[in-house]
Amino acid sequence: MKTKKKAVAAAKAVVCAFLLLIALFPIYWLVAMAIRPTSEMTGHISIIPHSLTMEHFLALFVSRGFGQAIVNSLQTTLSSLVLSLAVGICAAYAIARRRFRFRIKQPMTYWILLVRVLPPVAFTIPLYTMFSKVGILNTKLPVTLACVLINVPLIIWFLISFFQDLPEEVEESAKVDGATEWQLFVRIVLPLVAPGIAAVAMLSFMYAWNEYTYTVIFTRTPSNNTVPLALSLLNTEDNLTNFGLVAAGGVISVIPITLFVIFAQNYLISGLSSGAVKE
Repeated sequence: MKTKKKAVAAAKAVVCAFLLLIALFPIYWLVAMAIRPTSEMTGHISIIPHSLTMEHFLALFVSRGFGQAIVNSLQTTLSSLVLSLAVGICAAYAIARRRFRFRIKQPMTYWILLVRVLPPVAFTIPLYTMFSKVGILNTKLPVTLACVLINVPLIIWFLISFFQDLPEEVEESAKVDGATEWQLFVRIVLPLVAPGIAAVAMLSFMYAWNEYTYTVIFTRTPSNNTVPLALSLLNTEDNLTNFGLVAAGGVISVIPITLFVIFAQNYLISGLSSGAVKE
């Protein structure tokens, strides 16, 4: 019996290792292409690079202006994330805790989710018209506001269940002790739903960081290019893709998300595993 259990455990370990290898191989290949000299990318390409180089990373920052694209992406991503969380958290708390007349609470939540379900391209024409009339096209502000529009419904829908799961007795006790509505919200409610906020912040960060459609439409100057747009422009004059440059840009583009996951992984695990929406 023990031998059979060991064999089953060994078989599971082999299968898991094989699946992990398949999942991680694209990441390895991306890094290998980024540190491989251009001369090794013609003909048969070996799995293991014969020599290492940092020429692709240097070319990105020296001749391609990739540093400015990173700065632009950080500005649009972080600013949209802060605005989205500020609006989404307050709205989700109000919907979860307040009673509305005419029983509009449930229809309201579904209408909010509908904005997130629709493809982002469905909003391009009305957003372009509004931004054009306001006079903010060809800046980073339209991209930021567009990301807020897409992320706020997700944050509201995701966090409603977390606020509803909080026992109302805790809030009532704080009110009896003299806590104001703002103190109750900031010092008691927000720390209790921190795992959910971390999880939805990660999802919102990923969307804003990878946003490409709105950047192409709303910004036309190279100085406002974000990382996804800069990656798409990494072509030579002969319209041939320089795979080393693209791979190096891809490696750099995943670093912020990777760092976010590493520092917030404890909150992310508990947040993603306890967020089923209930109505």
